[in-house]
Amino acid sequence: MNRRSLGSRLAALAAVTAALAGCASDDGDDAAPPASAAPSTASSRPPGSGGTPARTPDGTLLVTDFGADTVTFVDPAARDGAAGLGSVRVGTAPYGIALGADGTAWVATAEGVAAVDTRTRERTALIPYRTDTGPVTTGEYRGGGMGIALSPDGGRVYVGVNVPGGNGTLEVVDTRRREVTRVVPVGRRPFDVDVSHDGRQVYATNHDSFDVTVVGTGDWTTRRIEVAPYGTGGGLGSWLKPHYTAVRPSDGALLLPFEGERLAVVDPGTGRVRIEDMTANTHQHGVTAGADGTLYVVGTGPIDPSRDDGPSLTVRTPDGDERIIPLDGPHETVALSADGRTAYVTGGFTRAGSWDGLSVVDLGSGGVTRLPVGERPLAVAVLGEGAPRRA
Repeated sequence: MNRRSLGSRLAALAAVTAALAGCASDDGDDAAPPASAAPSTASSRPPGSGGTPARTPDGTLLVTDFGADTVTFVDPAARDGAAGLGSVRVGTAPYGIALGADGTAWVATAEGVAAVDTRTRERTALIPYRTDTGPVTTGEYRGGGMGIALSPDGGRVYVGVNVPGGNGTLEVVDTRRREVTRVVPVGRRPFDVDVSHDGRQVYATNHDSFDVTVVGTGDWTTRRIEVAPYGTGGGLGSWLKPHYTAVRPSDGALLLPFEGERLAVVDPGTGRVRIEDMTANTHQHGVTAGADGTLYVVGTGPIDPSRDDGPSLTVRTPDGDERIIPLDGPHETVALSADGRTAYVTGGFTRAGSWDGLSVVDLGSGGVTRLPVGERPLAVAVLGEGAPRRA
């Protein structure tokens, strides 16, 4: 791996940032004109369904169409360009998904949290935020919901709400009453939200404030843990900030990858941050952990093409051994099949350069198949008993 000093790294990044505005500029390439702020309450069914659709098969994928206002159901076995099984309108610029054991998918949109019955493929609710996020817009820096997660008992949804130009919030939704019951302050642009295995803590990964907010679900107190293995130089224009987090199954540690070079291992109890080496040498975003502790990390591509490597999926065993599987084009998030043999990597990407599809990765052979589907698909969940419920 091309191991660079921090000084040379920051010098190279400064030159690139001047041209590209960085991963977190308040005026990004993906900014879009305002959309209508009036949420629709009508349920939607797949086009051409002609009534109630057939029950959604186990193993179907659900992706958020960040470039539209829908989620799309995907047949991962399709190889003929007909992977889409229909779409459901959920709200403007849908971001993260949390999947409940009852088959309800909770989707963070710019307008509110949508509830989707994945069995009938209908939106059953759109729950507005209590946080004022300004006009409803689209694009990378839009306000509204980003990361989202469910409590272990399924009684609460936790959604990170971005407030453009300021600190975000964590909104708590009662899944039975389908309303926001609490608002907790967190950091800037909460890309990801995760929950401890016992449900006592929620973790908001805040991209633009270089930190994770630890929220206690008993008394709703908060603690800030800075996670900045390269430092915080560059501020909002820096590329070297946290994006997504995985909770390690064995001990509840938080795992945050950076640049295919460093893995931040965070003890959420003490706030201690330890750094381990990584080898992909590429800008990294999405991450998930398998039941055995294997880590799957999405590499989006180089910050500086003269120094960095291209898009990839890192497969990292619990003892730190890594296998790098090259991908074609930028990607954003990753989810695993129920049997752990396949990874699904979305092509949505939060910056410019996204594509409308996902890569299906055979983790045994390393083979990759691209499925064209959706409109800038960002998050992905696998439906069915025993499948991972969150991406």
